[in-house]
Amino acid sequence: MTVTPVTSTPTPATTPSSSSATSNTANGTSNGVLNFTQNFNTFLTLLTTQLQNQDPLSPMDTDQFTNQLVEFASVEQQINTNSNLKTMIANQSGSEAISALPVVGQEIQYNGNQTVLQNGQAGFSYTLPTTAASASLQIKDASGNIVFSEPISPNAGTQNFIWNGQTSAGTQEPDGGIYAMSITAASSTNTPITATTTAIGQVTGVSVNNNVADFTIGNSTLQVPMNSLLSVLGSSSSSSTASN
Repeated sequence: MTVTPVTSTPTPATTPSSSSATSNTANGTSNGVLNFTQNFNTFLTLLTTQLQNQDPLSPMDTDQFTNQLVEFASVEQQINTNSNLKTMIANQSGSEAISALPVVGQEIQYNGNQTVLQNGQAGFSYTLPTTAASASLQIKDASGNIVFSEPISPNAGTQNFIWNGQTSAGTQEPDGGIYAMSITAASSTNTPITATTTAIGQVTGVSVNNNVADFTIGNSTLQVPMNSLLSVLGSSSSSSTASN
């Protein structure tokens, strides 16, 4: 008499939407534990029945069910490990959000090229790794339209820029909008030079999204991950040296 391995048919993987990813992940973990428990109990029931009814003159080979017991134990350990890691990550992100609360109301500098126009100002900085033959700066609105552009210094190094919210046509953009800065630079041989950018914005809240703590910038939907934080500037920025 031989032991028939008990296997489960894996559920096809699906890609959850961003709004239900966390819920689906939790449900998937719970279903996985439930399926494992049911299969393991069924395996033990079959094994016990076969042991009770085997021919004593021709006992079954113990290697097969021993290997299966080891495999089930390994799967159980992995499920428990994943569950514990998920709990640790959730607890860590919550602790990060609490530790970030003192930053609410302060201006911060962070990696990225987007910020919010607040009180008629939006702060950025850019760094050219080498001196360029030509360079220009563009400000784009949330729809990707260029609302402001001007030539900038082609010298290598970091420059700060404060945009006053006025378009190239001289009209004033409203507060609360999200704007992005981009730099176009090229060498004397017309080879593109990539600039790195940072932005400045006032933190108005802290939230946790997908186990990551994020800063909310201004009265907008702009979210900045905590790991993008470069410095806390205080209640108002006074370190910028260039403006339009």
